[in-house]
Amino acid sequence: MPANCVLTVDLGGTKVAAALVDRKGKVLTQKSLSVDVSSTLAPVKQIVELARELAGKKKKGVQGKIAAMGVAVPGLVRRDGTVWAPNLPGWKRMPLARRLHHALGVPVVVESDRNAAVLGEAWRGGARGKDDVIVLMLGTGIGAGILSGGRLVRGAHELSGCAGWMVVTDQHGPETQGVGQLESLAAGPAIASAAKKKLAQGIGGLLKEIPVEAITAHEVAEAARRGDSASIEVYQEAGRLLGYGVANLVSLFDPEIVVIGGGLAMASDLFLNALRKAMKERAQPIAAKQVRVVASRLGNKANLLGAAWAATRKLDHRPQIGKH
Repeated sequence: MPANCVLTVDLGGTKVAAALVDRKGKVLTQKSLSVDVSSTLAPVKQIVELARELAGKKKKGVQGKIAAMGVAVPGLVRRDGTVWAPNLPGWKRMPLARRLHHALGVPVVVESDRNAAVLGEAWRGGARGKDDVIVLMLGTGIGAGILSGGRLVRGAHELSGCAGWMVVTDQHGPETQGVGQLESLAAGPAIASAAKKKLAQGIGGLLKEIPVEAITAHEVAEAARRGDSASIEVYQEAGRLLGYGVANLVSLFDPEIVVIGGGLAMASDLFLNALRKAMKERAQPIAAKQVRVVASRLGNKANLLGAAWAATRKLDHRPQIGKH
């Protein structure tokens, strides 16, 4: 394997994926596993083992096989290189880049998953070649990766893009204080919860065929595609609220394109039109007419490709992505 490849890792709360990627963004080989959360260091050991396996080396470093390494993580990456990831046990100040560099002997870049997603979309996805991009990641949570002028918007505390905390309505439930209002109303768990409430009210149609405890956003999507009116309404309402959130982002950042990514992008056929309509109703009118809102074509490869670009940037000393 040529040494100008980079190893890229997408570490989630439940799954870790790793791939070898060449300088043009081609995925050469890929593998994924369930995340080992048996200890604080278990995910780090998994990443090291995956790196050695994909590089074809059983022990020690991977120099000569891999030029650099990029890792996307589900949390906050501080400027001192430590990671806070609430879904991983003990990851309050995990020095991930330092540990991986020590174990593997190659340069390591760590980015938040939302930043990795927008880098991936701008490098090889629907936002390719664009300088002003927002990727709205929809799944268990809601986050946004933001490029402005080809550079990542990070914020003073690396907290830019916490889009789940946007306020989009007067509703205020107990979940809002923990995850933010938009996330509490329109993320995957919220979609499942809204469907369960309809069932409790005696509305449900096809959803009645599913045990309540088994209802997820995916199950609701399947029912909606089969014509279940209650499920369609749940996704339409989620799309409307997400559209208000996107309107805020469009008005603030004036992007060329907004890419809808994450696990819920697979159900974008059920809510994307409602999202676009609500965005156009609420966003700054000139910006709203010009921005494109699309679903991601990269799927689960967006984070991997974004982390790969971050690794190649470290090697090539590129300050930004996009047209420049």
